[in-house]
Amino acid sequence: MVRNVAGEMAELEPEDFYLLSGVEQGMRFSEWVRRDKLPEYATLTREEVDYRLDRCLDRELIQRKTIQYEGYQLTFEGYDALALRTFSERGTIDGVGSPLGLGKEGDVYEVRSFRPHALKYHREGYTNFREVNREREYTADRDHVSWFYTARKAAEREYEVMEALYPDVSVPRPVDHNRHAIVMDTFDGVELARATLEPAQASGVLDLVYRELATAYDLGWVHADASEHNVAVAASGVTVFDWPQAVPVDHQNAREFLERDVRNLSRYFTRKYPNAVEPVDIRAVADAIVDGTFESVRAIDAQ
Repeated sequence: MVRNVAGEMAELEPEDFYLLSGVEQGMRFSEWVRRDKLPEYATLTREEVDYRLDRCLDRELIQRKTIQYEGYQLTFEGYDALALRTFSERGTIDGVGSPLGLGKEGDVYEVRSFRPHALKYHREGYTNFREVNREREYTADRDHVSWFYTARKAAEREYEVMEALYPDVSVPRPVDHNRHAIVMDTFDGVELARATLEPAQASGVLDLVYRELATAYDLGWVHADASEHNVAVAASGVTVFDWPQAVPVDHQNAREFLERDVRNLSRYFTRKYPNAVEPVDIRAVADAIVDGTFESVRAIDAQ
């Protein structure tokens, strides 16, 4: 689990961020950044680099490794600190509050701002690096990818998709993004996996989710990871979140991913509400989404 560094930001000095930015720049070229390159990357004297290295190592914002040379690498805490500083300078957030959700591919916190917002740090590549790189379309064409590149690209993809879909699709409103982090509006509801619906509601909620996926498809995107863990249900409707794995509809595997989304949701509903929801015709639902004719599973069954 990555430590929340928000409470330590006031202890950091501008030169500490120069060093962190220098390590970040060096990691674009090498997994471990040579110590003798840091004065150039950080625009600091060698003496200043030595002092800042000790400060950042003590706070676990960077890590050191001796291979054939002495090298340094950002930790996720250091990367978080860089993103937080940028959001603060832009006036996007005033502070970070309690965690809203901590997971293997992302940590979400409430943030203080002019309206309720959530801050999501992408953690892709931190614990399941190889698996993520196999799955994610935006890293598939690269042989050597660092965790911080993977996390940054995931945030960029998710923000891009939410901007394209909001407000036509019920997704969180995107506010800002930097590096591997996204600021978005909070939203009402309970994760579908933790919600208990009345049997009479279950099939209607499934239809609502499919309609959101249909609108997303019409706007050019397939979620590609839809499940009961990234749909929230509330009295006002549903919200579909977590879009970093989304692919454009012209992707060579878009249809396969769409059918997988339909299948995952159908399996969940039929397993949890067996007396209220029957298995759907996966191909027929996917056809209706692609054709822009989806209204409900019942309408498809009646055809």
